[in-house]
Amino acid sequence: MVEQINKDLYRIGVPLPGNPLKELNSYVLLGKKRNLIVDTGFNMPTCKEAMNKGIMEIGIPQNSFDLFITHVHSDHCGLVKYLSGVNNKVYCSNYTSYAFNGSYGNKVLYGYFNDMVVQSGLPMMELDIHPGIQYAPETIGEDNIIIIRDKDVINLGDWKLQFIMTTGHAPEHVCLYDKKRKILFSGDHILDGITPNNTVWSSPWRSKKDLLGEYLANLDKIDKLEIDVTYPAHRNKIIDTHGRIGELKDHHAKRLNSILAILGKSKMNGVEVASKMQWDLRGQTWGNFNIIHKLFATGEALSHLVHLVCLGVLKEELYDGIVYYSKLN
Repeated sequence: MVEQINKDLYRIGVPLPGNPLKELNSYVLLGKKRNLIVDTGFNMPTCKEAMNKGIMEIGIPQNSFDLFITHVHSDHCGLVKYLSGVNNKVYCSNYTSYAFNGSYGNKVLYGYFNDMVVQSGLPMMELDIHPGIQYAPETIGEDNIIIIRDKDVINLGDWKLQFIMTTGHAPEHVCLYDKKRKILFSGDHILDGITPNNTVWSSPWRSKKDLLGEYLANLDKIDKLEIDVTYPAHRNKIIDTHGRIGELKDHHAKRLNSILAILGKSKMNGVEVASKMQWDLRGQTWGNFNIIHKLFATGEALSHLVHLVCLGVLKEELYDGIVYYSKLN
């Protein structure tokens, strides 16, 4: 489905079969010489068909657009190879570029995935079951990739677009901001009605990467901008961006307090904490989560537990390869 938002902005709704998010919002920004597509969908036939139809309906030829990828998750970058040719540039952060040079699954995820599974108390599983690997992009040439940094700017017709680094939901996640128009393309950093999944991207044991802490700090970073409307990667546009940021911060504050209440005076691993947390997944409870849902929920629990360790509220101990968390006092 294609929606024309204004004269030089379109949204292509890209279905995500089997995913609770249901659809990706791929945005097409029209310029005078070049156009820009923001995010792509999974590397799978349904997403390819939707993107093909959308691009054809908007009427931009394949050699006229470049791609901007907000972050490394495959529902955002899966079709980079399919959509890019010799003349199509791909703007992304350095971390996200790992998805296009073959090192994301082989070197990045395999580097900590097994540790995360074992140390959290989950049963052993193969990384291949992860949808991020199943629908990952194919490799592209280095000449296609343009690595972006925080506050870099590109001009695209009437658009003056600034890249804003917002690590949290994923390492080196990037938002796109037009100061004059007061428009933000938020990727998964800020979503309407749902909270972005936060997880750990390293071994939980003695992790020094507090991505939840970075996520919260980067919400404050975006909160300082003048924004009239935010276009997220999933669900509906957001009119009151600053109010939504307040809701997201409040959600995480409540979740942190809930985890402290769950722990009480006990020692628990990530799975034990996750199994006692409240989840908004179509009325399902932990007992009937499938293994992927348990993996994502446990990652969410771990991100909060690691954050509390970094704050000096919790301590961590390693027993038989599993990390257990408890209050310091």
